[in-house]
Amino acid sequence: MTLRSTVNYNTVRNLKVGEHKLTVTQVKSLIGANPKHRETVRSLGLKRIGHTVVRDADAVTVGMLNSVKHLVKAEEAN
Repeated sequence: MTLRSTVNYNTVRNLKVGEHKLTVTQVKSLIGANPKHRETVRSLGLKRIGHTVVRDADAVTVGMLNSVKHLVKAEEAN
């Protein structure tokens, strides 16, 4: 018997590349994370848990967010 846990990622799965801005917040620690994921979070400009940055929703940013969606939360900026 296999139990499936539902994983609720904080990042919207269908982030679209566009003219809007994204608010990105680090929600999990980088301790023990894959080194590539660690560098991706740092290149997004995040420094600690709870730190928030506003980035353009270009192809590079959306790709980075999709690779570290378990460490960050992304929302459209108002």
